[in-house]
Amino acid sequence: MTEPSRQTVGQDAPVFRFAPSPNGRLHLGHALSALLNADMAEKAGGRLLLRIEDIDLTRCTPELEQAVFDDLAWLGIPFEKPVRRQSEHFLLYREALDRLQAMGIVYPAFLTRGEVKARVSEYEREGGIWPRDPDGAPLYPTEERMLSEAERTARLATAERYAWRLDIDKALNFVGKRLTWQETGDGARGEIEADPAAWGDVVLWRSDAPSSYHLAVTVDDAAQGVSHVVRGLDLFHATSVHRLLQVLLGVPAPIYHHHRLILGPDGRKLSKSLGDTALAALRAEGRTPSDIRAMVGV
Repeated sequence: MTEPSRQTVGQDAPVFRFAPSPNGRLHLGHALSALLNADMAEKAGGRLLLRIEDIDLTRCTPELEQAVFDDLAWLGIPFEKPVRRQSEHFLLYREALDRLQAMGIVYPAFLTRGEVKARVSEYEREGGIWPRDPDGAPLYPTEERMLSEAERTARLATAERYAWRLDIDKALNFVGKRLTWQETGDGARGEIEADPAAWGDVVLWRSDAPSSYHLAVTVDDAAQGVSHVVRGLDLFHATSVHRLLQVLLGVPAPIYHHHRLILGPDGRKLSKSLGDTALAALRAEGRTPSDIRAMVGV
């Protein structure tokens, strides 16, 4: 695959990264994020890295990865080589999970999405209000935290699928301090107080996947020495989980810049899975990189 490169600057320079998943074609929302990363890295005299977040081995393909390279080359966005691919670092994610297991702050969870949904529906039909995370998803039930070691071992031996979840109460007690991050983006700015408890017992690893997004992105940013994370406002609240994992794993915290989203005519953010207009289609229509900059407002 052909990958653009950029001249390497000093290794102590600020480090930015653009981290798409090759599970669909890039659209205007990705263009905004990539262009902001490139512009901010250039202004800061920093480095721009590309990370391919291809943990989902079913949906991510070499063809779509090449399309990412093609789109970035067309936009004129240079990045350093080598490109980091998550699929090449599964062992590193497992090592991070092992460290958290050794701390006694993760547990195996066996309920399926369908079982959780049924439980939540029954609870709410009876008039209860089930707690939900900042994205609106119901929090995972917590009774499996209480399983004995013997019960866990027996369940792991027979379960077809399971996940390792972070016991948020134990994790916060382990950290024992207020968590914050530095924010320079389009919403709130300055020192932001993290609230990882709002997400409940998040998934860190599944039996059918080598890592969760939360764990992989924390490990990757630390491994790449990322100093500035520039990404969409849809991930603003998820930063609370990443700050907690950074402290638990003893890795540095980047400065965060969560930027505005590009919305479709119906007011929702653009999505690859919903088939929103891809950059390749705009290119085929005769649009230029300058047109794309104008369309996203940078």
